[in-house]
Amino acid sequence: MSKLSDKMNKRVAALTPSSILTFNQRVSKIPDIVKLTLGEPDFNTPEHVKEAAIKAINGNESHYTNSRGTLGLRKAATNYLNKKYGVQYDPESQILITAGATGAIYSALTAMLNPGDTVIIPTPIFPLYIPIAMLGGAKPIFVDTSDNGFILSPEKLEQVIEENKDTVKAVILNYPTNPTGVTYHREDLQKLADVISKYDIFVLSDEIYSELTYDGTHVSMGSILPEQALVMNGVSKSHAMTGWRIGMICGPADVISEIGKVSEFTITSATTNAQAAAEEAFKNGMDDAAPMRKEYMKRRDLLIDGLSKAGFSCLIQMVLSIFLPKFRLA
Repeated sequence: MSKLSDKMNKRVAALTPSSILTFNQRVSKIPDIVKLTLGEPDFNTPEHVKEAAIKAINGNESHYTNSRGTLGLRKAATNYLNKKYGVQYDPESQILITAGATGAIYSALTAMLNPGDTVIIPTPIFPLYIPIAMLGGAKPIFVDTSDNGFILSPEKLEQVIEENKDTVKAVILNYPTNPTGVTYHREDLQKLADVISKYDIFVLSDEIYSELTYDGTHVSMGSILPEQALVMNGVSKSHAMTGWRIGMICGPADVISEIGKVSEFTITSATTNAQAAAEEAFKNGMDDAAPMRKEYMKRRDLLIDGLSKAGFSCLIQMVLSIFLPKFRLA
C-alpha cells in the first residue's frame, strides 16, 4: 500500500466500490451465464446511428465541442423530448449534454449540495445517488416504499420534508424504477408535485428508462413541475447505447448554468463523435426502442409465467423495468 493512501479525501475513503459492478465482474467469468445484473440492453446500436458516428469520424469531427454539447444535439434532444413527452426546453439554455446519465446525476448533485444538506431517496433504488450525495457532504434520507407498491406516497414525502425542512435540498425520483420496475403515473406525479411545490427544493427525476414503459405512457416530471424539476435522460436504454456515454439534464436555465460549471470542469465536453451519433438517434430514431420493448415484454411475460409455475407470486406484473421483477414466495 502506498504511504500516501491515508492522505486521500476522507469522504472518498469512506466509500466502498460499487457492489453492482463488483458482482457483475465476478459473475461475468462464469461460462454461458445469463446475466440479469446491469441495465444493459442486449441489442446493438441501430445501424443508422453507427453510420452517423462513422461519418463524423471520417469528417474529422474530433475536436472539442461546446461544453454544453453541440447545438445540433441539443436541438435534436429537446425536440425528441417535446414530441415524446410534451416537455419544452430551450436548446440554448435549458439542456446540458453529459457523459451518460451518470454524469448528469454527478454534476447536478455536486452543483446543488453543501455539507449538512439532506437528500430524500425513496428505496429500493439504484444506489448511485447515495455515494455522490455523500461525496458532497450531504446525508441521504431513505424512505421505504415497500408498503405502498414501491411508490413514494405524497403523505410520506411531506412528513419527511417537514421533519427535515431546514436541511432538505432535493428529492430523487427514478422511474421506471431500477430495480423494482414500477413507474409513476400522472396522478402519482401530480400529488408529489403538489407537495414539492410548497417547498424550495429540487426534484431530480431520473427518467433514463422512459422508453421502456410497457403498460401505459411515460409522463415526465418536467411537464408537471418545470420550475423545480431537473430531468435526466439519455440514449443508453432507448437506443442501446450504454457504451457511448451520452446523457442529458434539462431544467430551469439558471440552474442548468450552474450545473454546467461542474460538468465543464469535470469532462470539458462529451465525446464529439458520440454526440453526432446521439443527434442521429434523436432525429431519426424516434421509434428505435419499439422492437426492444416488444422483445423485453415477451421476456417479462415468460419470466412471470415461469415464476408463477415455480410457486412464486410476482408483486410487479403491470410495469417492469427491463430485467428485474420483485417477487415473494406464494
